[in-house]
Amino acid sequence: MEPANREVITIGQLKIRYLLDGAVDNAASGMFELTVPPGAHVPPPHSHSNNEEIIYCLEGILRSSVGDEVHDLKPGERSYTPRGVTHAFSNPHDHVARALVVLTPDIGAQYFREVAEVVSVPGGPDAAKLVEVMTRYGLVMANRAG
Repeated sequence: MEPANREVITIGQLKIRYLLDGAVDNAASGMFELTVPPGAHVPPPHSHSNNEEIIYCLEGILRSSVGDEVHDLKPGERSYTPRGVTHAFSNPHDHVARALVVLTPDIGAQYFREVAEVVSVPGGPDAAKLVEVMTRYGLVMANRAG
């Protein structure tokens, strides 16, 4: 068993706690717990060039959009995003949402640490730096996916 007190990466109001960092642990997949407070700023719609993503709702209601479909995931429900498909999530509801996210192959916790650095600077994030980090890890902003 691994310790329960794994690092929590904070990006704005979002909290990410890696349970299995595939990039470090040499695993095919990675898994993290995502906490999304009501109305939290979330990543813009994007796709992954090299990764599939599964979101499994644990608590609250998490809105998930995959392609043209939008679903409010309740505990025990999941969404799946194939490589290259634009997706996003949000929490327009009244309670905190928590979900498990599985990425195959994993981009790793280091990606989220780098995004946190860009987002947490005084005066707000530098959009060009954010796109640079995302691009380096194979993420494509929706407006760039054309």
